[in-house]
Amino acid sequence: MERYQHYINGQWTDPASGEWFLSENPYTGEPWAEIARGSAADVDKAVTAAKAAFEGEWGEMKPTQRGKILVKLAELIERDAARLGEIEVRDNGKLLAEMAGQTKYVAEWYRYYGGLADKVEGSVIPTDKPGIFNFTRYEPYGVVGLITPWNSPLLLVGYKLAPALAAGNTVVIKPSEFTSASTLEFMKLISEAGFPEGVVNVVTGYGAEAGGPLVDHPDVMKIGFTGSDVSGQKIYEAAARKIIPVTLELGGKSPNIVFEDADIEAAVMGAVSGIFAATGQTCIAGSRLLVQRSIQEKFTARLLEVAKEAKIGDPMSSDTNIGPVTTPPQFKKVMDYIDIAKQEGAHCILGGKPYTGPGSAGSQFVEPTIFTGVTNDMRIAQEEVFGPVLSIIPFDTEEEAIAIGNDVVFGLAAGVWTSNIGRALRMSEKLRAGTVWVNTYRAVSFTSPFGGYKRSGEGRENGQEAIKAFLQVKSVWIAQETSTANPFIMR
Repeated sequence: MERYQHYINGQWTDPASGEWFLSENPYTGEPWAEIARGSAADVDKAVTAAKAAFEGEWGEMKPTQRGKILVKLAELIERDAARLGEIEVRDNGKLLAEMAGQTKYVAEWYRYYGGLADKVEGSVIPTDKPGIFNFTRYEPYGVVGLITPWNSPLLLVGYKLAPALAAGNTVVIKPSEFTSASTLEFMKLISEAGFPEGVVNVVTGYGAEAGGPLVDHPDVMKIGFTGSDVSGQKIYEAAARKIIPVTLELGGKSPNIVFEDADIEAAVMGAVSGIFAATGQTCIAGSRLLVQRSIQEKFTARLLEVAKEAKIGDPMSSDTNIGPVTTPPQFKKVMDYIDIAKQEGAHCILGGKPYTGPGSAGSQFVEPTIFTGVTNDMRIAQEEVFGPVLSIIPFDTEEEAIAIGNDVVFGLAAGVWTSNIGRALRMSEKLRAGTVWVNTYRAVSFTSPFGGYKRSGEGRENGQEAIKAFLQVKSVWIAQETSTANPFIMR
């Protein structure tokens, strides 16, 4: 049994409470690691270390120096990507075929922001005030708290950590209690890359016991969070009490819209990728498949053919397509939503049950599930399931597709399948979502901003926008001559 301690001030540290909890392999259902159960005392120790690093060596370091360390970290990630990917699979049950590639790709975030670290520039402002020189500068917040989810731990840490460090902040990370191991293994590379002690810290544990104290700590100046909209709302409210900024990437109920002029085969594969890849455990899942009525029957038949071929089983196996649901509570939630959909009158044309066939070592497998007869006012069409459950909703016109697509409280992503470039442009403009894919789905990059409209979040991650999210702007005014103006009048 592996045992993982907190990583605080460059040291592996036992929890202040002396308590630990188990991490279970979603595929086998068996415990494989003990994780430190963090508390407010551990959080305070980590924040104190981060604050000291910010006010000390890291804060004195020039952006170019910080960038070089980030680039070094990228090289180490590439070296150890296979090992990190295997740890993530053991922790969250996603396919090794995806996670190994994903952990290797994570290196690009640190390389990109390492290069961007010394390229954030202020401005000289030609003000209307004579005899005054005015300029702006971007400065880090200080200690930043990052709270990450269980579905893609290292990728989503990278979304936040890379720009936060490039901007000059120090960090305390609270990973999901379900998938803490890969983040802690990653700290070994942080140390090897040459980050000063206290720059990056990890406190593991439960949300109320470790995450809450991190958000509430008086020395934490910004929060970055990825998770459910319910948890995000609580964090937003707590941050508002302190009046500190947040970046929130929350849930989604994304429409994947197929028009009659689309390449049917490509759209079918895009629909499968949008909902059954990662066992549907992704915030950008295309869980609402809007199909133009004229092709609904043909499209659904082909979709069923492809979905039925998906192999369920061991996520470590190269020929597995769908792995287990990551956590027991999430498994129950998915099955509850399947029952709700049936009660609402939706027609289950595929799956709808736990999977107990070959390769189902544990008890957390859900068959790929497809519902027809869904209307957009049903709960299955309005609420995030976060599992391999697809709702097919027909539409007739472009205007109707837009209306249905936008008729949810979320706005994280959307997909459009069409051969008409004019329609593609119109849809990308009218859909209220932070990302719109046309004739593709589930594409992300360190170069392109990512985030949500409406209840799907606040702020943007990735791209140049992300580094500025971890910086605050200062305006500096310098008088060129000693002023003798009336001191009781604003200059």
